[in-house]
Amino acid sequence: LALMTDTFLNNSVLTPKMLSKELIIEILEDWNFWKKEPDTGILRESYLKRLEKLSQTEQVVVVTGVRRAGKSTILKQYINSKIKGGEERKNFLYVNLEEPRFRSELSLDFLQTIYEAYLELLDPSSKPFLFFDEVQLIPGWETFVRGLHEKNKANIFVSGSSAKLLSKEFATVLTGRHIDIKVYPLTFPEFLEFKKLTFKDRLDVVSQKSKVKQLLKEYLEYGGFPLVVLKEEKKEILTSYFEDILAKDVAERHRIKKVEKLRGLAQFYLTNVSSLASFRKIKEFLGLSLDSVERFSVYLEEAYLLFLKNKFAYSLKEQEINPRKIYCIDNGIKNLVSFRFSENLGSSYENAVFLKLLVQEKEIFYWKSKRECDFLIKQGNKIINAMQVCYDFNLGNEEREVSGLLEALSEFKLKEGIIITADLEETRKINNKTVMFIPLWKWLLT
Repeated sequence: LALMTDTFLNNSVLTPKMLSKELIIEILEDWNFWKKEPDTGILRESYLKRLEKLSQTEQVVVVTGVRRAGKSTILKQYINSKIKGGEERKNFLYVNLEEPRFRSELSLDFLQTIYEAYLELLDPSSKPFLFFDEVQLIPGWETFVRGLHEKNKANIFVSGSSAKLLSKEFATVLTGRHIDIKVYPLTFPEFLEFKKLTFKDRLDVVSQKSKVKQLLKEYLEYGGFPLVVLKEEKKEILTSYFEDILAKDVAERHRIKKVEKLRGLAQFYLTNVSSLASFRKIKEFLGLSLDSVERFSVYLEEAYLLFLKNKFAYSLKEQEINPRKIYCIDNGIKNLVSFRFSENLGSSYENAVFLKLLVQEKEIFYWKSKRECDFLIKQGNKIINAMQVCYDFNLGNEEREVSGLLEALSEFKLKEGIIITADLEETRKINNKTVMFIPLWKWLLT
């Protein structure tokens, strides 16, 4: 009896079998719009428009992105917009599967119980909208979603902070039944909106140039996570985000015991953003096995913390054997975690350019022959653009930066290319190629 009592006390988090339907709805009421309006923050209209467009396809809408980028808030903004458009409040069910009272023994049966409780106690008046947040916490969730979708029982939205939601294994279960959207930290234009700086026209942009450049410094230092932008405790919030990504989205999810080795690898990558790195050299530097380096790197990419970009080559084998170039989801996390002995604006500039290209869903590579070119943009089977980033453009590095771009333009038969700078803005004709020098602040707003 004593053993049974201890067992009960040690497992006192509510489980699906212990929860009545009434209690499930009572817990969910905190997250839903049934009787109140939860805070929906500052509108990110581009995502709302995309969600509305994707919902018209009647496919399962899959929303992914790094933790704390704003996925949950955007889904709530979408719900709020639909309610304001005339939909009844009871026709929406939002389930946060990280709710502490739900965390024990999450299962497919639990999802079914939630759904049944909602239908029974809310009695939606039309085809309901179902939102399952952090759905990857329930193994096999896709079979539950597929069943509902095949019966045309609901409009379904699922979200999570793992790229594995888009994996081949998942896609085979929902082949032809899902459509995807990725949510990122704020772009620079969104950042300025959060800072209440808006523009009527291009002349307005020019007149506020000094304010824009001042805010760019903050954006490059602390990044674009929405809460970080709005709060004063920026470093404390960024620290908690980094720890949660490592603990919840990598270590716990993949049952990693060598957490300090994982942390060391993450710090290595974030210290070397915009640099080249190979798994074999990292293995020697950190004292990890090659297998661990490769697996941990994949996990960190799946959690959207970092991105490892290949050198462009027509051969996939050649792409794989060359070093990868490192980028981070957010300059704020990069600057917080990396070992910095001085301000490295060059790295932050290049990472900011990468993040804009990422949000624009470009296919990105770097190029290296005699010289290096930071970015090649591929569309279909063709390279369509080449870009170089140079914060401190001067006589000492001009030849290197320009020749790297010119080499890429020549190799891929491009007529023009871009060099992103701090302040230089002009166009030059060099070796029958057009080279446009554009300040970062202006390019980010384009």
